[in-house]
Amino acid sequence: MRKLAVRALRAVLVVVLAGTVFVQAGMVWVLVSGSDPEDGSLPLTPLRVITILGMVSAQFALVCVWRLATMARRGTVFSHAAFRYVDGVIGAIVAAALLWLAVTVLNAPGQRDDPGVTVIMGGAGVAILGIALIVLVLRMLLAQAVARDAEAAQMQAELDEVI
Repeated sequence: MRKLAVRALRAVLVVVLAGTVFVQAGMVWVLVSGSDPEDGSLPLTPLRVITILGMVSAQFALVCVWRLATMARRGTVFSHAAFRYVDGVIGAIVAAALLWLAVTVLNAPGQRDDPGVTVIMGGAGVAILGIALIVLVLRMLLAQAVARDAEAAQMQAELDEVI
């Protein structure tokens, strides 16, 4: 079952990664070719740049999750090496939240008649930061599990010496 779950996760990661690369390529093409249909109602160029950067943060998180899934499949996820990937996921989520809040700020002037949209978008940015906090709590649980694993290994070594 572990292999099936990891394979399913990897399939989802590949599809999402391919999708983000496809959208990024289209946005970069529009920016580079100068065929931006911006009519002045929204600052589309900054929004496209922010979207491209947001997808980079998502792609970074996807790579980190891929590495963590590999470690889980091998049974090595309860090690200090996993922290670097969990920290990468946390950083990518925080970056995505900050980019979303930048989109909220760019969109706010156009929402003067209906400020509720800006409030909802700001709330979504705070919710994304909340997800980063959840992953941080999970990181602390991983740290406890790694410490317990090291402690158990030390006790097993001491027991082996006695026997």
